[in-house]
Amino acid sequence: MKAAKTATAAKRARRTVGALSARGFGFALVVSRFNQYLTQQLQAGALDALQRLGADPKRIEVVEVPGAFEIPAAARQLAASGKFDAVICLGLILRGETPHFDAISREVARGVGQSALETGVPHAFGVLTCDTLEQAVQRAGLKFGNKGWDAAMAAAEMAHLFAALQRAFPTPQA
Repeated sequence: MKAAKTATAAKRARRTVGALSARGFGFALVVSRFNQYLTQQLQAGALDALQRLGADPKRIEVVEVPGAFEIPAAARQLAASGKFDAVICLGLILRGETPHFDAISREVARGVGQSALETGVPHAFGVLTCDTLEQAVQRAGLKFGNKGWDAAMAAAEMAHLFAALQRAFPTPQA
């Protein structure tokens, strides 16, 4: 009986989801040049996804940064500009022989998340953190798909979701 009540309540609950369409939204891609061969594959996957979802190429900005560590600062600047509905962060951090990988991975993830929270603009995390070059190659377009594509799909859905939430629950004016 309890399960039936829960199912009934769930059917009555309001449900808000984002659509898989990029039409009408602006996107910024922040792409690390370090490990460029693979980050360019991530970028190509993201741009392909946005195109297939109907994004206007004139509303897509690609910004290159030297390495993964610089991604959050550029993402923050782009999100704060008010010109983009979502920011797609793309990079690759490969584990080496020192703890540098852990520090950079942690700070990039923290910085991207913090930027999204502070600006209210969705950020998609397409920064690969891999133990081996083989893993990175697989995630940049081979065996495990293209994580740039996946990040763009998430960004489009979140742009739609945030727009729907703003319509349903407008932010009070101060």
